[in-house]
Amino acid sequence: MEVSPYGLESLWVQGDIITKGVAILLVGMSIASWYVILTKAISLLRLNRAASKAGHQFWDTTSVHEGVATLGNDNPFADVAKAGIIAMSHHNTHQGHLHDQLSVSDWITLSLRQAIDDASAKLQTGMAVLASVGSTAPFVGLFGTVWGIYHALVAIGTSGQASIDKVAGPVGESLIMTALGLAVAIPATFGYNALVRGNKSTMAKLNKFGFDLHALFVTGARAATEGNDKSGKKNPPLTAVGGI
Repeated sequence: MEVSPYGLESLWVQGDIITKGVAILLVGMSIASWYVILTKAISLLRLNRAASKAGHQFWDTTSVHEGVATLGNDNPFADVAKAGIIAMSHHNTHQGHLHDQLSVSDWITLSLRQAIDDASAKLQTGMAVLASVGSTAPFVGLFGTVWGIYHALVAIGTSGQASIDKVAGPVGESLIMTALGLAVAIPATFGYNALVRGNKSTMAKLNKFGFDLHALFVTGARAATEGNDKSGKKNPPLTAVGGI
């Protein structure tokens, strides 16, 4: 079967080093963006499950330690709860330190806020890659387009005639580069927007969880009405002070 002189294989065989370099760069950008999209999407699914546990199973336990055990490991909800436990324990057992100048409410707030900020920073990892790919891939493809048109003009100049067989190949290269740039940029842009929405939703749930934890550690009760479940029954409040 004869290979089409205007296909991708022909582009690679007939292209010069710049054309091949642009094609390799676009493929690399596509691989990087899809890796970030897939890994972050899987991570958000895990975080949604952890958020569900933080909103229900955590508050069905009788102590914060039991609640943390329901959250599992390696998720920001567990990290925030552990940060609150450590802060509360440190404030209760270390007397005479500078932190004693702060109220327990302020101390817990600072500790929880730091844990939430750390979680926010982790959620943002990889997002810069998607933003960069989405904004630069079209211009990389445009550079390949301009280079292909340049080849077409050179072919016309050297042949002295603008016949279709002289310009079809270079023009085909330019169109393929344009399509590759868009094929790389569009998924990266959609993925970035979707992940930003997912991150905002997760951060809203994490902030709500942190607010409830703050109320629990300071007052001994959840900020909301003490853990009403879906059936309307009240769950026993978690023990915070004295029973961490």
